Amino acid sequence: MKGGRSDRHTIQAWMVSPESTWLPAAPWKKLMPRQLAERIVCLTEETTETLYCLGEGKRIVGISSYTVRPPQARQEKPLISSFIKADTNAILRLQPDLVLGFSDLQAEIASDLIKHGIEVHVFNQRTIAGIYRMINTLGSLVGCEGQSEALVLQLERGLDQVRRKANQLPFRPRVYFEEWYDPLISGIGWVSELIDIAGGEDCFGGHALEPLAKNRIISNPDEVIHQRPDIMIASWCGKKFEMGHVLARPGWSQIPAIQKKQVYELDSSIILQPGPAALTDGVNQLFEIFAAGTRSGFGANENATTFDNGQSTEM
Repeated sequence: MKGGRSDRHTIQAWMVSPESTWLPAAPWKKLMPRQLAERIVCLTEETTETLYCLGEGKRIVGISSYTVRPPQARQEKPLISSFIKADTNAILRLQPDLVLGFSDLQAEIASDLIKHGIEVHVFNQRTIAGIYRMINTLGSLVGCEGQSEALVLQLERGLDQVRRKANQLPFRPRVYFEEWYDPLISGIGWVSELIDIAGGEDCFGGHALEPLAKNRIISNPDEVIHQRPDIMIASWCGKKFEMGHVLARPGWSQIPAIQKKQVYELDSSIILQPGPAALTDGVNQLFEIFAAGTRSGFGANENATTFDNGQSTEM
């Protein structure tokens, strides 16, 4: 080519606005800017919280009825779904350009919306690493890659701080985490990882590797007796914990956690939502429970100890 420039090796640099992204193209061909989602429906709480953390709450037009974080979301956004059910007509009236869901449990909702021509993205994070990927993917979907990377870094640093504090505990208590009571279901992947970071040892850590709840069922309740947990933590997926259910289980009075009154309820909104809440308030509450237990010698303090969102249950 005259002038000393080769059309095969010329790289064109494009200025990128916060609202659009230029994708790599063939020489001399410029693609249209990527259109970012402006009207988003969130079928679970963690994507709502993440978008608010990224400063993009304005894009949300509908949320789950289980949403409690951040508090203003329930005041600002219409409620259009529970966890496994959604008001399809209400969602369609909102004219979303993107619906965000979670896991196989929302497959029917996703399928129905897709049949109506709605774009749906279903996340499936089951570990801390998966939560980080969710945050970064969501940041990409709304053009906030820098903010999402900063949020992940902030969460990583927070977990490192908890881990350092947990390393100062005199010992690691054995922990039984109960996600559901009938049938008994042990904690999912990120919960088991957070128990470890906070200084505990998950009695059913092997089960946590199973992404589906049906594969984490404890078919024989005697297995919990044999594990002899020092601490029991219950978080029944939004249902209020009932100590009577536990005390009525044959043989469970032998369990150290029950004998020494180390049974706690943890709000599912801060531990079973795979997003920022679990990696901040959730893990910190776990650490506070473990630290208090190890300080008291497990049972030295006969009075119930109450934490913010984590309550020791009277027996």
